[in-house]
Amino acid sequence: QVTVVESGGGLVQAGASLRLSCAASGLDFNNYAMGWFRQAPGKEREFVATINWSGSGAYYADSVEGRFTISRDNAKNTVYLQMNSLKPEDAAVYYCAADRAYGRFWYLGESLEVWGSGTLVTVSS
Repeated sequence: QVTVVESGGGLVQAGASLRLSCAASGLDFNNYAMGWFRQAPGKEREFVATINWSGSGAYYADSVEGRFTISRDNAKNTVYLQMNSLKPEDAAVYYCAADRAYGRFWYLGESLEVWGSGTLVTVSS
């Protein structure tokens, strides 16, 4: 069974940092691009970041560029999202996704092969 499971969410104050993890199983992790999306209450799901198979390339949403960093450890089948300088508007459920293809189409968040169930990030002002 192919799964990706997020962890690391929680309640933090504005300006703080948080690192999310996403552990994948049942797939050849080295051959999957990975990414993060988020959905705040009452809003549509939005793209956050994606990273290619080796970790040598990544795309970010403008809203998180310079504050968030996506990385991966292929030996651990895990992708991370380091979130710094968190703002109240970053509060959302964060979802991990996986797909064998990598590219700007990830911004659309459509037709990706695997999705996690999400982890909640709350940012207090």
